[in-house]
Amino acid sequence: MENLKKVNRGYRGDGKAKLRKRLHHWNFKSLLSKIERTAKLSGLEVIKVNPAFTSVIGALKYAPQFGIDKDIAGTYVIGRRALGFKEEVPENYLKLLSYREYLEYAIYTYTEKEEELKEQLKKETNQYKRNAINSELKQVQKAKGLLLEKLKSLQDEPSFCEAVNGRNPKRGETKKVSQSAWQVLKVAFLFPVLGKVMSRDLSPLPPLLVEALWDRVRRRSVPLEVGGTSQ
Repeated sequence: MENLKKVNRGYRGDGKAKLRKRLHHWNFKSLLSKIERTAKLSGLEVIKVNPAFTSVIGALKYAPQFGIDKDIAGTYVIGRRALGFKEEVPENYLKLLSYREYLEYAIYTYTEKEEELKEQLKKETNQYKRNAINSELKQVQKAKGLLLEKLKSLQDEPSFCEAVNGRNPKRGETKKVSQSAWQVLKVAFLFPVLGKVMSRDLSPLPPLLVEALWDRVRRRSVPLEVGGTSQ
């Protein structure tokens, strides 16, 4: 199970009062201790693992691969991590992250959302709701920043831009990534493709995972020039 030290319960004025109330009444430490106690009585070993990005890896990699719920996929990642397995990024995800046109599209979706939130902020007078909008705006801007950094790295190494057209990774290139790299994958695929940071409907992901066919899941047309590069 995940080695949870604390759970983010939000803060007063964040615009998420109902969620804060639910989290306040959830005694996760008591639940985890009961699991450990029950396991011990049954002669079962409990292995605690780093919880970082288990949900993201499950949603991006195993839910679309096996056609399972994202929560079940997350527990699959926890189990693999407990057994010592390392997660590799699927090859077609790597191809798309090396494809300038896709990254430009992803950045464009965040730019649209950023402008939408700024307009909401101008019109909203309720301070609690403004706080919630501000929080979401910061997340969008952070995600956009990560993708802009990735795009810049491709501009510094233009040879990688043709990867989506079928180039296999060079010998010695590794698909194993640090856990923080999954954050880039999260912002590159979840919102641009699903329209949400995390969605129950992950059916648009298999075309990306299996064939890198991002055109099938594009949610809107993109201007001729995005991110300063003509398509």
